Amino acid sequence: MSLFTPSVLPDPLPGNHCFTNNNDAVIPVSLRSDDDQKQNPTAVIYCEANFGAIDGKTANGLVRHSEKYEILSIIDSEKAGLDAGVVLGEEPNAIPIFGKLSEALEHAGCVPDYFIFGMAPASGMLSSHERGLILEAIDLGMNIVNGLHEFLNDDPVFAAASAAKNVLILDIRKPRNKKDLRLFSGRIAEVTCPRIAVLGTDCAIGKRTTANILTRALNKLGLKAVMIGTGQTGLMQGARHGLALDAVPSQFCSGEMEATIVEAFEAESPDVIIVEGQGALSHPAYSTSSFILRGSCPDAVVLQHAPGRVNRCDFEQMSMPTPVSEINLIQTFADTKVIGLTINHENMTDAEVDVAIMLYECELGIPATDALTRPTERLVEMVLAEFPSLKEKLAAGAR
Repeated sequence: MSLFTPSVLPDPLPGNHCFTNNNDAVIPVSLRSDDDQKQNPTAVIYCEANFGAIDGKTANGLVRHSEKYEILSIIDSEKAGLDAGVVLGEEPNAIPIFGKLSEALEHAGCVPDYFIFGMAPASGMLSSHERGLILEAIDLGMNIVNGLHEFLNDDPVFAAASAAKNVLILDIRKPRNKKDLRLFSGRIAEVTCPRIAVLGTDCAIGKRTTANILTRALNKLGLKAVMIGTGQTGLMQGARHGLALDAVPSQFCSGEMEATIVEAFEAESPDVIIVEGQGALSHPAYSTSSFILRGSCPDAVVLQHAPGRVNRCDFEQMSMPTPVSEINLIQTFADTKVIGLTINHENMTDAEVDVAIMLYECELGIPATDALTRPTERLVEMVLAEFPSLKEKLAAGAR
């Protein structure tokens, strides 16, 4: 069975195995208070040999931001003993990394509610070892969160195991039934608030992270911003509206993108909508950026680029495009405008980031920043400078 409907995302069911308070002390179910019951279900993330790396982007993202799950630990034998925040090049976050599931369970002192498969390999499929590990987690009574193209609910072995243990398998990428898929209709014109897409020059370059940071910063400022998730990690993190676009048949991608945004607009009445990008428009291996541009018809684009990345992710024979070439392609392909550049600082020193920001602003004539290491005000200003109506709403709210 699949419990996932792309445009209306499922909330994790309350767990009945493991619970922690803010001090990480295990509290028996019978002793939980009403306030405790409202806390998120617990989870461990499997990311063997990939945490902090490109193919571990699902785990990386969930450690940085998760509205749905309380992440207890990471499983990656190559980084066992380290702190997850430190591995990501950030402040320690008290999320430990273990080499085995048994060690993660011993640390938790209980069976966590969810086992999350935290990798996004290019194949989108499980190895035989990974199949065995997930079956072990099911046997322990853990619900499974699966973001791969391989749908575990459709596998008789996994279906039987989950039924026997009365646990859920959430196949995050599984689209709605074909009879329910939507074609593009033109209703995107009914969405009157600004729509901003965060696109990139490559895959796994930080588009989702920047979109998350921008959405939260705008909300904190006093605007109502809603993010549209377009990949499995954003949906796992808690995006209220979205779909795994790369799993939708191409004929329906633009329509599903449009319908999801229209639904979010009608349900939330936002001041601004932020659309998470996928892949890169110039990348021959991916078509998702084109569907995002067609389906969302964004009023503006923020472009994410990694100056320290020489070749395309997973494609060593392909050189990275320049921001100039990607901007020209985006603005030729769609009736939109790139309003700012955000930098992924991989393989760069802090001083090099400063230099890159200065040079790109001079070259491109648009503001540039690093969403992770520079003040969020710089990111927000990109949006407010382009959309004076949002500044007016803020000013009206302050009076």
